[in-house]
Amino acid sequence: MSVAHGIKKLGVIGAGQMGLGIAYVAAVKAKVPVLLYDRSKDQVSKGLALMDKLLDKDVKKGKIESAEAAKEARERIVVLGEEEGIKGFRDVDMCVEAASENFSLKAKLFASMAAELRPDAILASNTSSISITKIAAAAVPQGLNPSSEEGKASASRVVGLHFFNPVPVMPLVELISGLQTSSGTLDRARAFAVACGKEVTTSKDVPGFVSNALLMPFLNEAIMCLEKGVATRDDIDKTLRLGMGHPMGPLTLADFIGLDTCLAIQRTLYEGTGDSKYRPSVLLERMVDAGWLGKKSGKGFYDYTS
Repeated sequence: MSVAHGIKKLGVIGAGQMGLGIAYVAAVKAKVPVLLYDRSKDQVSKGLALMDKLLDKDVKKGKIESAEAAKEARERIVVLGEEEGIKGFRDVDMCVEAASENFSLKAKLFASMAAELRPDAILASNTSSISITKIAAAAVPQGLNPSSEEGKASASRVVGLHFFNPVPVMPLVELISGLQTSSGTLDRARAFAVACGKEVTTSKDVPGFVSNALLMPFLNEAIMCLEKGVATRDDIDKTLRLGMGHPMGPLTLADFIGLDTCLAIQRTLYEGTGDSKYRPSVLLERMVDAGWLGKKSGKGFYDYTS
């Protein structure tokens, strides 16, 4: 039986690649008004410039039927100012957090969201590895017993809604339920992801979920092969592209994801399981220390400055 998602207005926290992409598919595919917030004005400006390029490109490719439809989609997105902040999300039906992969930051955001948003609003995280159960616990107001009816109700509206990068292109959303997440929250979140034009898979709330529990150890092992001198950078990537049919090699993919993000997820896997097989590569740690974060910084395993 299909469930109506009931999302008449969406909030998105974070105007980076992921937040911008989520706002884009919500406005273009689900056709819902979107409130977008990021503390960085520079990030907002970059994000909106990218959105205008994407809209223009999709009109030219025929993915959006007309320039008028693109204009309507763009007008559905409204940026909240610093003075409004999360308080500006008070009338949204769902808010998706797409901030950095850092639990302390997410915990603060979910505590604020739970305090400011309507009690029936869904609180979703785009986290790619952090426990939804831990994030949901942060949505229980301080001093309130998490086992009380009010505490359980607050945590029950938290869900993992993991979009993939680049969001307008990648067809998948990974749906994650914390121990507290209600079936109603899960069903509405799934229906909204489908309205955004996505296929949905579900995962238990384990470190890395399905996607990164499989992907990150693979990328980490490729980096270790480079670190140990098993093969060159180019030969590692070529082997996986031509031998296994991957669209891009693991080192290229790590650069595209962001080496800081890869490291954060790998550490979450390592700390969450205590299993030495998830230990991050020393080379990965050193590259992040150097500020060589991949494509977004201009240098990673490859050089992107030219």
